[in-house]
Amino acid sequence: MKSFRMSLIILLQLYLIFSEYLSGCCLDTVWQLPVPSISNLQANRGKQSLVVSWLVNHSGIVGEINEIQISRTESHIIIYNKNVSAPSADSHEHTWTWTSDLPLECVDHSVRIRYFYNQTAPSPWSKWVTNCGCEAKDKTRMFPFQRVLREGTSAMFCCVPPRGVNITSIAFKKSQYPLISIGARVKAISVENLTIPTTDINALLLSCGDTTGEEYSVWNYVSFPAQKPRNLSCATSQLTTVTCTWDPGRYRHPHDHNNQTRTLHIENSDQAPVNCEPSSCTFAAIPNLEQYNIRVVVKDQLGEETESHSFNISDRVVPVAEWDRVSPGVADTTVSWIIQGNLTGLNLICQVSVDPGSTTELNCNSASGRCKFKLEDLLPNTLYSTKVRCSVNGRLWGKWTHALPFKTCPFVTLNLWRRLKQTSEIYSRQVTLLWTLNAPGSATTETVQRYTVQWTQDGQNRTERKDGAQTQAEVLIGPGQCDFTVQAVLHTCPPINAHITIPKLDDRENLQVERRLSSSPAGGFNLSWPELNTATCAYTVEWCNQGNAVPCTLRWIKMQKGNHTLLLPASNFKAGRRYTFNIYGCTENGHRLLEVQTGYSQELQAVHQPSVVKPVQSTPSSVTLEWHYNEDDPAHPAFITGYLVTVQEVGSNTRPGHIANMLVEDPRKKSVIIEDLKQGHEYRFSVSALTKVGPGIPGMIPFRTRTNYSAHLAKILTPILLLLGCTILLWPQRKMLKRGLKDIFVYPAGMNIKSFEIDGFLHEAGERVQSHKVEECISCDIEILNTRPLLTEATTLRDPEPLNTLCSPGSQSSPSSLSEPHKGYCPQSAELLSERPAPQQITCITNKSYFHTTVEDFSEPQEVTNSEIKSTSEPSDCLQESCSVVSGYISNDTS
Repeated sequence: MKSFRMSLIILLQLYLIFSEYLSGCCLDTVWQLPVPSISNLQANRGKQSLVVSWLVNHSGIVGEINEIQISRTESHIIIYNKNVSAPSADSHEHTWTWTSDLPLECVDHSVRIRYFYNQTAPSPWSKWVTNCGCEAKDKTRMFPFQRVLREGTSAMFCCVPPRGVNITSIAFKKSQYPLISIGARVKAISVENLTIPTTDINALLLSCGDTTGEEYSVWNYVSFPAQKPRNLSCATSQLTTVTCTWDPGRYRHPHDHNNQTRTLHIENSDQAPVNCEPSSCTFAAIPNLEQYNIRVVVKDQLGEETESHSFNISDRVVPVAEWDRVSPGVADTTVSWIIQGNLTGLNLICQVSVDPGSTTELNCNSASGRCKFKLEDLLPNTLYSTKVRCSVNGRLWGKWTHALPFKTCPFVTLNLWRRLKQTSEIYSRQVTLLWTLNAPGSATTETVQRYTVQWTQDGQNRTERKDGAQTQAEVLIGPGQCDFTVQAVLHTCPPINAHITIPKLDDRENLQVERRLSSSPAGGFNLSWPELNTATCAYTVEWCNQGNAVPCTLRWIKMQKGNHTLLLPASNFKAGRRYTFNIYGCTENGHRLLEVQTGYSQELQAVHQPSVVKPVQSTPSSVTLEWHYNEDDPAHPAFITGYLVTVQEVGSNTRPGHIANMLVEDPRKKSVIIEDLKQGHEYRFSVSALTKVGPGIPGMIPFRTRTNYSAHLAKILTPILLLLGCTILLWPQRKMLKRGLKDIFVYPAGMNIKSFEIDGFLHEAGERVQSHKVEECISCDIEILNTRPLLTEATTLRDPEPLNTLCSPGSQSSPSSLSEPHKGYCPQSAELLSERPAPQQITCITNKSYFHTTVEDFSEPQEVTNSEIKSTSEPSDCLQESCSVVSGYISNDTS
């Protein structure tokens, strides 16, 4: 059927296309799509919303995309346009909601829809369906009127005048706002960020003025929506009714007009919802129902909030206790109370607190619901007050009863304790006896005349007296067992004796390992220890009132026989201070140390910073960081559980960058190796001690990693070592090397070259040979001209005058080989001074191969294998002087 429908639709489309193409007419002239219709339009003026419903036809012709338009006023000014997807195929009516920023009462709001066939061809628009606004007949009307508006939102307020009247002004909270025209007559204003008034009148005034001269006003209210219930919990005291409580959240003004309703729904029962108070709700327990699933709904004009909770009623029992009677004694008092309701079969635990005193916990499993407890270790003739509370299995504690005052009988008791200290002598011990006097009233010094301390050891009795103001005594005893008796001598009452036994040295207590106590958020200490079978006279717990600080004000508590738990409230201790509790078991041979427990009533975070040591070992990429810290220092405000090491890179142009955190879980480990660092970079290392609460104050130290110079050092040392090795190898040949270097770099003996003449000559020669072919100079032709003066001339020689005739060359050179610039040229001349007349010789050297002629360019130079000058002497044709010519070659071979 579906395929047939699709085929039919395709054929219809083809028909429409071809018919339009052949006829040249529009689609509307051939076939008109159905016109949609709005089935329902509902206005919610409180929420300023319109709910539009229309029928959806899933025949395949109607498209799935619908276009909705909303207009205002009679002129149908479009203010909103949106495409909406149709619902799924199994739904035949679609509902869509639109919220207006302007109250719906101000003007008419109209809605129309159309759909798109094949997402391109639109259908005709439906008819406008209008929600009419309010008309003003005889006076101006304002909207919204007495409505609760949401805090922090924006709102529009309008004034609707009667026909023929115009609005001139609108004021909100007595402040004028610019008018916005809505249609022909209606005016509006827009107010941003509404706030709740702080005045006693929790309302906002809206005023309108018109051309009649009248001014009209209305009140509106601003509030916040319903708050979600927080910390929802339920409890029962008698298993007959259940009371649920929660935190309602933000405080609401008593005159807030945003009225709320609170209801409690039991989801797993068919009972009707229960109306509740703002923060609590009580309902009757359902018989035979253990598990409850409840839901609390808070609803008002601006919203709704829900919170769910599940509980077992047996786990939420909070017993209620009432006093029965009190029977005071001299040092103890018996109190009794009654538990309301029938809680038979449940494990009841009660706590009895004595003020002043401590709190004791006990079991109360009486079939009649009546519990009794004997308060011991009380002061005679003293006013006390006691209170009690109970719980089932220690889960939920009921409220304390009212404090019941009572006064003990006048009697005096003495509480005796001791401290042992080993002296320098191996068989000697120092005993410090401590006692407190429990006397009527507060003037204990007037009640007691004196104290007598007696002790017996090895059959010898000794006595020492103390005045009434003292509360301790120090005695040296030997290694044997010693029995002490302290007697308080009173003015009017019989003496009070207290006895204590010090065990012999062989039975002294061994050093116990401290057991750490875990702190709780509520603080205080809950001490417990294993029961000792040989403890015949209960236990004693001692601690320093100031913690482990020095000096120690010792406190101790003697427990009842069979009681090996002690709850110490947090009010007796200071947070961040370590307390050590020594638990002793009383036996026939004296008190034995059973356990040592240490802890904090509340651990704090602010521990001292470790002392970071400058890194002693480092590489270009790692640093060994060390620090000093006494993790066992009792002055710490918490137990040290480890250390937190933080590495930060410090740059010259950037802020310190975080690199890594390293956790050291062993508090006794005080060093760590930090790797993967950059060479030549500056870092900042910080170490902070970790506690249960978190890291403490960090200790910081800056450090710069060193640069890896090994590579640079290798580059520098390699040529040095090579040069040193060559020097060592060539040292035996130093003389030969010296002669060779001297021949290369030192001028021949007797040769004095003027550098400026050679430079000039070379420059001139270079200018002349630029056009000649450049080739390697293999040999040089040397022509040496020796001239001797006549015997009649002076012995002092000077530079010769230029010769008019050229000297006759030897047999190895021809005159034609000399170039023009070398006629009569001597590159160097010297004046020789001599005391005796002697024939002088002037030598002229000419490089014929350098300044060669054109003919010589085509001749091969003559090679000479040695470097000596081959000379010949021939008669000279020079006038008035004797000439000799020496010709030869200088080899250019350096081998």
